[in-house]
Amino acid sequence: MSVAKTVEDLGAELGERIAATDEYERFEEAKRAVEESEEAQQRISEFDSLRAELTTARQTGEADQALVDEVRQAQHELHSLPEMAEYLEAEEELQARLQAVNNAISSELVIDFGGEAGGCCRD
Repeated sequence: MSVAKTVEDLGAELGERIAATDEYERFEEAKRAVEESEEAQQRISEFDSLRAELTTARQTGEADQALVDEVRQAQHELHSLPEMAEYLEAEEELQARLQAVNNAISSELVIDFGGEAGGCCRD
C-alpha cells in the first residue's frame, strides 16, 4: 500500500533533488572557498564598508563621483579574485537552474510560483 505524498512532501523532495544537482554542489563549493579565503573576506568587508559609506553620503546629499569610483574599484577588485569569480559564475548557473524549476512549476499554475506565491493583493 502506497502512502499519498502531500504537496509539502513533494516540496521537500524537490529541495533534496535541487541540493543534489551539479549546479548546487558547485555553488556550495564556491561559497565555501570564498568563506575560507582571508583575502576575499577582507575585500568583502572593505566593499561593504565603502558601499555603506556611499549609501549614507547619498542620503545626506554628500555623495561625489570620487566615492562612487572608489566603490566601483573595490567591487572590481573583489570580483577579480579567482574564488569570487568562481562563486559569481556558480551563483548565476544555480539561479538559471532554479528559474527553470520555477518555470516548470509556474506553467501549471496561474501565478509565477517563485515570484508571486507569497504575495498578496497586487494590482
